[in-house]
Amino acid sequence: MSLTKNNPGINKIIPATKTINVTYAIRDIISLANEVAKTGRKMYYLNIGDPNIYDFVTPPHIVDAVCKAMKSNKNGYAPSTGIDAALKAIEGDAGQKGIDNILDIFVTSGASEAIEICLSALLNRGENFLMPTPGYPLYTAVQSKLELTGNPYYLDESNRWQPDIDDIESKINDKTRAIVLINPNNPTGSVCQKESLLKIIDIALEHDLVILADEIYDKLLFDGRQLASIASLNKDVSCITFSGLSKNFMAPGFRIGWGVASGRREVMADYIEAINKLLRARVSANHPEQYGIVAALEGSQSHIAEANAKLMRRRDIMMDILDDIPGISLVRPEGAFYAFPSIDVGDDAKFVSELIRQTGVIVVPGSGFGQKPGTQHFRIVTLPQEDILEEAFALLKDFYESYRN
Repeated sequence: MSLTKNNPGINKIIPATKTINVTYAIRDIISLANEVAKTGRKMYYLNIGDPNIYDFVTPPHIVDAVCKAMKSNKNGYAPSTGIDAALKAIEGDAGQKGIDNILDIFVTSGASEAIEICLSALLNRGENFLMPTPGYPLYTAVQSKLELTGNPYYLDESNRWQPDIDDIESKINDKTRAIVLINPNNPTGSVCQKESLLKIIDIALEHDLVILADEIYDKLLFDGRQLASIASLNKDVSCITFSGLSKNFMAPGFRIGWGVASGRREVMADYIEAINKLLRARVSANHPEQYGIVAALEGSQSHIAEANAKLMRRRDIMMDILDDIPGISLVRPEGAFYAFPSIDVGDDAKFVSELIRQTGVIVVPGSGFGQKPGTQHFRIVTLPQEDILEEAFALLKDFYESYRN
């Protein structure tokens, strides 16, 4: 029999249903942007949170540490949880944040692998975790892969994007196992107030929930703010705190992250062993790059103050322009390098598509991060150089005014 795609006897390979709802709006928008770029239009990339494609560089002493490890033939497998020197450096960093009841530490291929492993080790099909909305789309992708039931809780835009505590309490059911907290938040740039964190701890303790604290941007803070790490506020609460080299240390391509488990050992022991089973099954994270953890956390961090000053200037440029556009409302970002403006349009995905086609300004629709029904937003990355931001926002302003009319 001749096998051709026109032959009705051919049976297609059907993918798993768990992949149907896996989307990643940040990168999904690139296919449209590439089409527009082929027309010769100048493009303004305000969509990808990768500092290295703009004017940020990995600190040289971190690169040198990794190169030295490679030249010393640290190129085989690492221990499943990470090399001792890296674990010690992470322990020291966690201690500086006030986390002094550490039960376990593990190094992973980016914080995203740590997050997926911790969710996989905790939740069964049909169970749920409380997901901040808006929030990072990795979590909803993992949710689909694990065949979990979605359970979003909303951040309150009218209260500087703080977690809506009443909404969290109303969403807990007998299948809820964890609360995710992204602090500073992607996509809003908000930083959680201590008062909010203490209330979340009370809820977690009352309902025996694990707190999964994504603090990957914990050193990128503006206007003199200090971040309260939620695990440091209560020694009894079961918590995994995530961080990594990607954002604070400008090295997303290293794919190095970590998790710090804290709480009561008698409560967390079985869960931690389940996490370690999955860590052993995938062998190890990148080996030589783990020496970059030591250099990053124990060496000079002068680049962080410089990065924060640069990011604040770029945030202020954005605020000055967007504040002057009727129909756009923006909560002032307090950390990370994102903003999540509210817009007065009927469909944010359609708005973003037209914005890209007509101006070359690439942002991501708010629907890709989750938002309250009836609201429309888009996410901006504030990493690009000042002149690029000024040009992009000028184009956005003109386009938005004509689009609304």
